[in-house]
Amino acid sequence: MQEKTIHKDVIIKVDNLVKYFPIYGGLFGKKIAEVKAVDDISFEVKRGETYSLVGESGAGKTTAAKTAIRLYEPTSGKVLFNSSDGRELIDITKLRGENLRKTRKHMQVIFQDPCGSLNPRIPVGDIISEPLIVHGIKNKTERKDRVVAIMKTVGLRPEYLKRYQHEFSGGQRQRIGIARALVLNPDFIVCDEAVSALDVSIQSQIINLLQELQQQFGLTYLFIAHDLAVVRHMSDTIGVMYLGKLMEVASNAVLFENPLHPYTKALLNAVPIPNPELDRNRKIIMGDIPSPINPPSGCRFRTRCPYAIQDCHKIIPELKQITPGHFAACLRIGQI
Repeated sequence: MQEKTIHKDVIIKVDNLVKYFPIYGGLFGKKIAEVKAVDDISFEVKRGETYSLVGESGAGKTTAAKTAIRLYEPTSGKVLFNSSDGRELIDITKLRGENLRKTRKHMQVIFQDPCGSLNPRIPVGDIISEPLIVHGIKNKTERKDRVVAIMKTVGLRPEYLKRYQHEFSGGQRQRIGIARALVLNPDFIVCDEAVSALDVSIQSQIINLLQELQQQFGLTYLFIAHDLAVVRHMSDTIGVMYLGKLMEVASNAVLFENPLHPYTKALLNAVPIPNPELDRNRKIIMGDIPSPINPPSGCRFRTRCPYAIQDCHKIIPELKQITPGHFAACLRIGQI
């Protein structure tokens, strides 16, 4: 795997991305409703950075990430991608066939469940080498050499080539998933809750590995997580999602030091502090996240927001820049 130089240009730009999942029912199986999983979001990720999407379960984080790399077909919107091979930003939502296959080489994913994402019927060496076969590397010796090299890079022994995934621990399985994602020497990797299924001690090992690989190979991450401690450690930029919408976007330092949106404040306030003597006035979010089939009118967060006013029922707040690089979607910014 060749090392790359980090360039601070935009590698992926998501414009007005929408992903609805149809619901069919009735006698004739007609569409009766839609799950509005991602509803008109825009963001951009710079080359070499880690951009994190956070929020409660059901916020649309994973769907946004998978739609951005065409694992899901978008309902509407654009996804502009710029790989390191010198091409300009291209709209990957319009790519088909061979052009899409070539672009996928530069975009990979590390899945949340390392056990469920690995084929239990083939050995690890074949799992990692499969992307090489798909992308036209037919020479067996070359494939084996690349697989062995990437296994060593992620902390796996070459003698594990012939073993099956059930013979490994959870942390080792995730390293296999990372090796599979890296073997094509990609530019952009989606980390979909990549450490949430692991023990805490193993989480730290995988997080450190991801950061080392990012520095070594100039990788760009779209990091999906709900653990804010992990996000704070990993991220350069953070986008806060709620019910398919972006509520706030800011740099790591700014978001944790000066959150503006009531939802972001509530998320940060819910993080436990390992000090039993510390008395903190915690404002817990009341109620459950509404159904994405029939989301609230106006501001999506209004049904749980302690600061909601009448206008919040009617007006959909835009994601506006409040200070340089700090965006929030709330009608009451500066009043709360």
